[in-house]
Amino acid sequence: MGETSQLQFKIIKLSVVILLLLIVVSILFFNNPMVWVYGYLFGGLIGILNFMLLARTIEKAMKMVPSRAQMYASANYFIRFSIMALVLIVSLKADYINTLATLIGLLLIKFVILVTNLFSDKEYYKRIFKRKEE
Repeated sequence: MGETSQLQFKIIKLSVVILLLLIVVSILFFNNPMVWVYGYLFGGLIGILNFMLLARTIEKAMKMVPSRAQMYASANYFIRFSIMALVLIVSLKADYINTLATLIGLLLIKFVILVTNLFSDKEYYKRIFKRKEE
């Protein structure tokens, strides 16, 4: 995993926990839960693999000269984008995979990153919500 392995592991672990919660909720509340479960698993696992590919791309690009790094990062962006498009197309074509669940699974890791970064700076929130003395 490289230099960012601890951060990657933390984000992946949280994503897997949320995926498992989504699967349990779908099993409990939906009429045909396996369609949702397959969608969550398919989208979630591809999203996690896409995240790991992004991390590897960034780590390699940091060691390259800027012009080569830009070409390398752009090519890998296109590959990741194509993978996501292919996953959504497969999800649309397959009757046994829910497309909405696949999309949620694909985007889940992005939401996990956003939320963990949003609430990571506790001192900032203490300053915001601190009562002003007059």
